[in-house]
Formats: sequence, C-alpha cells, structure tokens
Amino acid sequence: MAMLNLVHVTKLFGAVKAVNDLNLEIEEGECFSFLGPSGCGKTTTLRMIAGFEDLDEGELSVNGETYSSSYTKKYLPPEKRNFGMVFQAFAVWPHLTVWENVAFPLKIKKIPKAEIQERVQAALKATSLIREAALYPGKLSGGQQQRIALARAVAINPKVMLLDEPLSNLDPHLREEMRFEIKALQHKFGFTVIYVTHDQAEAMALSDRMLIMRSGQVEQIDTPLTIYNEPRNKFVFSFVGLSSFIPVEIVGGKVFIESARECGEIAVADLPHDMQKKYDIACRPSEVDFVSPGSGAVTGTIVRRTYLGTLIDYRVKVGNTEIRVQKPASQPRLQEGERCALRFARIHWYERNAE
Repeated sequence: MAMLNLVHVTKLFGAVKAVNDLNLEIEEGECFSFLGPSGCGKTTTLRMIAGFEDLDEGELSVNGETYSSSYTKKYLPPEKRNFGMVFQAFAVWPHLTVWENVAFPLKIKKIPKAEIQERVQAALKATSLIREAALYPGKLSGGQQQRIALARAVAINPKVMLLDEPLSNLDPHLREEMRFEIKALQHKFGFTVIYVTHDQAEAMALSDRMLIMRSGQVEQIDTPLTIYNEPRNKFVFSFVGLSSFIPVEIVGGKVFIESARECGEIAVADLPHDMQKKYDIACRPSEVDFVSPGSGAVTGTIVRRTYLGTLIDYRVKVGNTEIRVQKPASQPRLQEGERCALRFARIHWYERNAE
C-alpha cells in the first residue's frame, strides 16, 4: 500500500478549480516532485498535503489514516501531521542562533531537553552547521540559511518532508550543491520527499518519479527518464527538456518540412495513421545530427551559433523554419552562414495545434 494517497482531490478558489480531481499515490521513501508552470496547482496541492489548505472534495490519507476528507468532514491540522516543511523563503528567525532556530519547534512540542539536545545535534551535523551553531542567521550565507530550514525540518523526525521551491533564491552553484545535500539527508533519515518546483533540472535530478501539472490537471506521472523519452502529449514534450516543433507536410508518403520540399525529404520510421491531418514533428536539439547531404537529410543554413561551455547551440534555417541543434563543443564547429545537412535521430508526431 502506498504511504500517501490522494483520491479525487479538488480545491476551489471561487469559481476556479486550482486542483481538479487529483488521484495520486506516493510510496514510502520516495522522492516525488510536482513540476509545472506557475499557477498550475502544484503549491496548492502541497499545502493541502501539509494541512494549510483543506480539501473541497476528495480524501487524503497517510499509511491508511485519513488526514483530510470531504466525505467524513475530517481535518487533521498541520501541527499534528508530523511533516517537515521547507519554503522558498528561508523563514529563519533572525533573533535566534542557528541552534535556537532548530530547537524552537521541538520546545513548542515540549520534547524533553535531553532529546532536544540529541536531535538538534544530529540535524546540525547532517546539514554541516555544527560550527555555526552559536551564530545568528544574519552572519550566514543564503545556502547556510537554507540549511537551517532543512535542519529544523529534519529535527522533528518527519514522516514526510515537504519542500516548496526551496532552492529558487540560491545562485546556480549553490542550487546544484543543495540538491545533492537534500538527497543525502533523505538517504540518511529515510523520510519521503515531496518536492514542488518549476525548475525541471531540479525535478529530474532529485526525483524517483514526478508529476507534470497544468491548470490543476495531471498531464503525466512517471520516472524522469520515461517522461523525457516518452512524453504523453505535446505540452509535456515542450515543458520537459529542450524541444523544437517543426511543421511538416506529407506528400506521396514522403515527409517534408512545410514549404521547403526543395530542401530534401525527412527520413522517418513511421508515418501517422491519418495523413489527411496537419502535423508537427517534435525533436530534441541533441537528437538532430549534422550529416553529409543525401537521402533522408534536409539542407539548411546556420543562422546563429552560440557557445554554451560544453555545448554549441546552433540555429539552422530550413526554408522558413528555424531548427535548433546542440552538439558537443569538442566536435568540429560549423560557422554562421555555412550550408549544412540535418538528419533527425528520433522524432515524435503531434497534430498541428494539439495541446
């Protein structure tokens, strides 16, 4: 049985369904991410799990115990759910030392002093804050302040750790470092992580599984690899990873970039079933190759080249369509204005204007 269950969960704000009929199971010890654009309902869902928002419809249970239910009118307040919570804002008390920040929730719960000492010591050690225990937050960096919030959440021995965009206020280097620290804490203490973010790199790096949301609806739930390689629809393909959507036309069973038949035929393994409809093909920039001109290759002109460290990002004009290509910087570099030929290693078919 799953640890956390959401069954037909709906949340209304006036006439707006912020979350619409959500069904979800999260396993014990899993790192599960909610990923989606701003306003899609991911933070609202996290707040319902935490107990900061009640359900308008549906039921939420943990290990078989009902925490919220519109059917039985049961609602368990946040302080009784034993969930750790880390927010986007560091939310540390500036007038308390690092030690006092971490110990404060335990004092509120009236935990014995000896146990508080033990828990705070373990949490500060796990988050590399032992040396800073007597300092005030104003003396610390942003990354260290976020570690205080993590230590405070760890110290309560939570069943579930709820993280709401906890790294978005950090610089890129610290964000990457903190991702590994969060995973290390999960492995050390064994709690389940539910992570809300709009940053797909964070979700891909941290998650065992992830949920893609849009407008309060679930678009796909799966492992990061499956979502990246087998997106359920055009929205998921466009939201996760870099993507290019290329308008094509099918003539006599052959595929051409729209209004660019003179540039050559696209080699495809399969054609869509209904060839009377209009289609776009979707591809990842890393899955387009520069090749010698010939069968199955389309020709174009490089109109822009950008150095991205380990990668070179090219924009190639084929007819009226611009195609993005990314290749390792170690490969021979093509120049702006140079003619080239492209072959698509893997493509997905989507109906034109499909959501």
